[in-house]
Amino acid sequence: MSGNKVENGLEEGRGGEEAAYEISTSKGCCSSGISVQFMQKIIAEIFGTYFLIFAGCGSVAVNLSKGGTITFPGISIVWGLVVMVMVYSVGHISGAHFNPAVTVAFATCRRFPWKQVPAYIVAQMLGATLASGTLRLLFGGGHGHFFGTVPTGSDVQSLVLEFIISFYLMFVISGVATDNRAIGELAGLAVGATILLNVLFAGPISGASMNPARSLGPAIVLHRYTGIWVYIVGPTAGTVAGAWAYNLIRFTNKPLREITKSGSFLKSMRKNSELNGSN
Repeated sequence: MSGNKVENGLEEGRGGEEAAYEISTSKGCCSSGISVQFMQKIIAEIFGTYFLIFAGCGSVAVNLSKGGTITFPGISIVWGLVVMVMVYSVGHISGAHFNPAVTVAFATCRRFPWKQVPAYIVAQMLGATLASGTLRLLFGGGHGHFFGTVPTGSDVQSLVLEFIISFYLMFVISGVATDNRAIGELAGLAVGATILLNVLFAGPISGASMNPARSLGPAIVLHRYTGIWVYIVGPTAGTVAGAWAYNLIRFTNKPLREITKSGSFLKSMRKNSELNGSN
């Protein structure tokens, strides 16, 4: 996989092909008016989120049911590895968001179309809920086997922690996915390592969700909503702030008015490089 494919994939789900994520109204599309490429992206988000939650939350469920066999560091490693694997697997198809907060953050920076945000969020929630349902069938849903996230201290403490680690995560994603100077081949590794680090130090306090779907999926299936607002507000606010913080330090020689009018700085950079290459 080329660096550009991973880099562009995390941002907009291109994979080196023409950007075809918009809802199409042409005659070549299916009767519902949704392009085949867009449906592929939605399916990729469902599968990606499913495998992410199944592996990550599954490690928690196995650890609880088998007396701590996996251990907490092992759970952290599983989360980091599954994110890395899924980024490399479908990042070039859907962008490998797997996280409603990441999708919203990209949209606020005009690096993802707002009209696709609801579909992506539904796909991510569906994948997370199906994975949580599978885990409940396999391991049960007793109070002592809850594989969701619950604040161990105060809600405010977990809220602040979720904001900071989500900010950190989105800051890294923005660096490796939207800056054409980054090494694209390392995008999945960088994001996976960030997840691993965040889970290692924040997991014992807030559960280190960083993802509303990760918390809502188990909560819906197991009917346990303790402090659930923390895992909606914290990650969403943190990722949006992280994306905009990276925009403040992004190097560009364009005037501010041109940057704000551009839907994607990376897109314009790619067009310029293609023109220079043709010349």
